[in-house]
Amino acid sequence: MSGVAARRVTLPAVVGAVGIVYGDIGTSPLYAFEQAVRAAGSASVPAILGVLSLIFWAMTLSVTLKYIVVIMRADNEGEGGVLALLALAQDGLARAGRVGHFLIGCALAGTAMFFCDGMITPAITVMSAVEGLELIKPDLAHAVLPVTLLVVVGLFALQRRGTAHVAKLFGPVMVVWFLTLAVSGVASILREPQVLAALNPVYGIALLVREPGMALVILAAVFLALTGGEALYADMGHFGKNPVRVAWFTLVWPSLLLNYLGQGALYLSAGHEVARPLYSMVPPALLPWMVVLATAASVIASQAVISGGFSVARQAVQLDLLPRLRVLQTSALEQGQIYVPAVNLLLFVAVVAFVLGFRSSDALSAAYGAAVIGTMAMTSVLGSFVALTQWNWRKSVVIPLFGLLLLMDFTFLTANLTKIADGAWIPLLLASLLFVLFAIWRSGRAELRASLARMAVPRSQMTKLLEGVTQVPGTGVFLASDPDFVPSALIRNLEHNHVAHERVVILNISISRTPRRDPVHRVSIEQLSSQVYAVTAHFGFMETPGIAEALRACRKRGLCVFVEDASYFLGQHVVNARPLPGWRGLQRRLFARMQRHSTQAAEFFNMPSRGLVILTTPVEV
Repeated sequence: MSGVAARRVTLPAVVGAVGIVYGDIGTSPLYAFEQAVRAAGSASVPAILGVLSLIFWAMTLSVTLKYIVVIMRADNEGEGGVLALLALAQDGLARAGRVGHFLIGCALAGTAMFFCDGMITPAITVMSAVEGLELIKPDLAHAVLPVTLLVVVGLFALQRRGTAHVAKLFGPVMVVWFLTLAVSGVASILREPQVLAALNPVYGIALLVREPGMALVILAAVFLALTGGEALYADMGHFGKNPVRVAWFTLVWPSLLLNYLGQGALYLSAGHEVARPLYSMVPPALLPWMVVLATAASVIASQAVISGGFSVARQAVQLDLLPRLRVLQTSALEQGQIYVPAVNLLLFVAVVAFVLGFRSSDALSAAYGAAVIGTMAMTSVLGSFVALTQWNWRKSVVIPLFGLLLLMDFTFLTANLTKIADGAWIPLLLASLLFVLFAIWRSGRAELRASLARMAVPRSQMTKLLEGVTQVPGTGVFLASDPDFVPSALIRNLEHNHVAHERVVILNISISRTPRRDPVHRVSIEQLSSQVYAVTAHFGFMETPGIAEALRACRKRGLCVFVEDASYFLGQHVVNARPLPGWRGLQRRLFARMQRHSTQAAEFFNMPSRGLVILTTPVEV
C-alpha cells in the first residue's frame, strides 16, 4: 500500500480529517432534521421517531457501510473521488467494450454533478448558520441575506491567497463543533430518553408505509443528512483513509447521531415543531456564541467543497476531460494547496445567484441533494466494477452488496426527483450542460489526436530531417504531445528557419493514472542520435506539471539542461471545424472554440517566457 493510503493514524491526522473531510456532512444538522419533519407533515411522536429512524439507518448504510467501509477501499494511491475511481478502473474499462463506454459516461456525469453540488453547499450551509441571528433578535432577520453575502464574498476572496495558514484552525474548530453537537444533543436526550426508541428501524418503515403518498418527499428530506458522503470520499486523500475512518467512528458519527436524537427529543418535549431546533437546544446566553461557531463551521464546510472543486478541476484537466485551466500553487509545501481562478469565479457567481434567488435555507433545501445523489449513484456503479476487476471479489459478494447500495442510491435519487419543480431542476440542468461540455471536449480531443497523427512525421525520420541542416549553438527544447512523432514545432522551425540547435531535446509530458509520481523516476531519457534526446517527464493527475521540474530531473540523470540557457519551441494547434451539418457540426465548432480559449501549453506547463517561440499549425477536425 502506498504513501497516503497507508498513512499512520495520529492525533493531528485525525483532527485534520475532522476539519477538512467532514465539514459538509458535519453542518447538515443545521437544516436536515427540521426539513425532514416538515416533509412528514406533522410533529407527532410517530413522525418524529420515524424521521430519526430513517436518518439513523440511512447514515448507517449509505455513509458508514458504503463509503467508510467499502468505497474507501477504492483509493488510487490514497486519493478518492469519482475521477480517482475512474483512473483506477481505466485498464479494465479499456477491455470492457460498450460497458467501458457506459462507465466512463457515469464518471463524467458524476463529476459534473459533483461540481454542481459544490455550487449549492456554500449557499445553504452559510445561510442556515447565519439564520440563527433571527433567534437572537427577531429584528435581525433582515440582516441574514447581506451577512450571508458578506461571508460568501470574503470566503471566495480568500482563495487567491491560499488557505494553508487558515487550514490549521479547521481541525480544532470542527472538533469543538462536533463536541458541541454531542453535548447539546445529550442534554436534550436526557430530558426525553424515549427518543432512543428511534434506533429501531420499524419506526422508519412504519412512517413510510403510513404515508405512502409522501414517502418519496420524506426520503428526499432525510437525504439532506447524507449530502457530505461523496465529499468525504473525494477529500480523503488529504490524510489517508485510516485517519478518516477513525475520525468518523470516534467523533463524527456519534456526535451527529446524538444531535439528531437531541433535536427529536426537543420536538417531543415541546409537543410541536420548533424553529431552528439545533439553536433552540442551546441556552439563550450561549446562543450568540453558537451562531458564531456554526458560521465558522459552515465556512469550513464551504472551504472544503471549494478546495475539492479546485482539485477535481485539475484532475479533469489532467485526465483530458476539460480544456486546460490556469492552476496556481498557493503553498510551497503542500502540493494540494492550489487555486483555479476560472473555477473560483464560476462557483462564486453560482453561490451568489443561489443565495439571491432562493433567499432562505428552507427554499435552498428544495434544490439541494438531487445533484449529489447522482454522483453517489455513479460512485456505486464504478465501485462495483472496481470490486470485480481490481479487488477480484466474487460475484456472489459484489451483486448482493452493491445491489443493496445501488437500490438505496436510486431510491434516494427517485426521491430527490420529486423536488425538480421546486428548484432541483437548476443543478441538474447545470450538470447536464457540464456533462455535454465534457463529452464534446473528450470526443474532440480524440478527433484532434487522429488528425495530428495523419499529419505527423514518425520519430524514426528524425535523423533524416536533420541531415545537412545548419547547426546553431545551444539547446532547443521542443514540447511534444506524442512521443512517437516529431514535434510539429520542430518541423515548422526547420521549414521557416532552416537551422537546428547543436543539441535538441524532445520533451513529452505524460500524465499517469496515479495521483503522483515518485520524483526519483520523474523522467526517462533516450538518446536518439549524437545531438537529439527524447525525454518523457511523468506527472500524476494530482500534480501540476512543470518544465523546470522536468529539466531539474534531467540533470539528476546526467542530461545537463538549464532552464535559463535553453530555447523553447512550442507547437500551437489552431483548430478549425469542418463544415458538417447537424449536431456533429455543432460539436466540432464548440470544440474548436473551447480549444482556442483554453489556457495555452506555455502557461499550463509553466514554460519560461524568455526564449519561448510559438509556431502554429492549422488542424481541421
